[in-house]
Amino acid sequence: MRGRFGFFFAICLALAADSAGAQQYPAKPVTIVVPFAAGSGTDLITRLLGQQLAVALNQSVVVENKPGASGVIAATYVARAAPDGYTLLMATNSTHSANPSLFKSLPYDPVKDFAPVARAGSYVFMLVINPELPARTLPELVAYAKANPGKLTYASGNTTGIVAGETLKSKAGIDVLHVPYKSTPPALNDVLGGRVSMMFIDLAPGLEHVRAGTLRALAVTTKERSALLPDLPSLHEAGIPGYDVTSWAGLFAPAGTPNEIVARLNEEMRKIISNPDVRAKIAVTGFDAFTGPPETLAAFVQSELTNWAKLIKDAGIEPQ
Repeated sequence: MRGRFGFFFAICLALAADSAGAQQYPAKPVTIVVPFAAGSGTDLITRLLGQQLAVALNQSVVVENKPGASGVIAATYVARAAPDGYTLLMATNSTHSANPSLFKSLPYDPVKDFAPVARAGSYVFMLVINPELPARTLPELVAYAKANPGKLTYASGNTTGIVAGETLKSKAGIDVLHVPYKSTPPALNDVLGGRVSMMFIDLAPGLEHVRAGTLRALAVTTKERSALLPDLPSLHEAGIPGYDVTSWAGLFAPAGTPNEIVARLNEEMRKIISNPDVRAKIAVTGFDAFTGPPETLAAFVQSELTNWAKLIKDAGIEPQ
């Protein structure tokens, strides 16, 4: 009896310690890992939200970039981190939707290895070309590509860029060479310099170049037009029926993170994203910010795994 009571007492102490730790959270700086390089759309959004989260938590929030392998490096790092709420991942459709279909094997499981915290919102991607190309519309680009098979190239700095490019090739029936990059900034630099013909890029890093005329935007990847670029057609309406590639971002913790910490982070994220001033700052980057409970994000991840598996299969992309 004495042994059983001692064991039971030890369990109660451990549970009490966990509860106290959750209530005191955060007692030290929180790190949000970004799976892409500084200057990418995900990096910009994470830094905007991280600044607000630091105020809400009354604790420093550090944004750490771990680019490479379409987000595999960052996702694996967070999946293996201590489940204490101090290491988080700003995941995207790269890490949690596309990678399971793009890679034959992954060192992490997007469902089992993570605790969903809060959806952050959706990106708008657009097809941009170097303005030296003799095409001002999507039909003109497709016609030029068909007249010059293998001459054009497209850059990618994330899985959305890969899948969007291969989907365009498949649906339009054109021969364009894929040039992969570790992240968006170097890919963008080579398109600007004319070393690569075009790319699919999110509005945050690309919009200023479109407005300056150093890039020419032809269409957005979503089925509907973007409110930020109302005069720019979607690929669907510009001549590629059914084209619809939508990207997203969301905050995750390692699996096993206490529910109280997940709930606290979710509550603060919901307050931040519902703030009109914050939403206005985020909107100018071309990111549609919105959120919801962790359960909604968990269900969304499951549905997006199916959606992106179909996109990748239909585009004829073979897992590596």
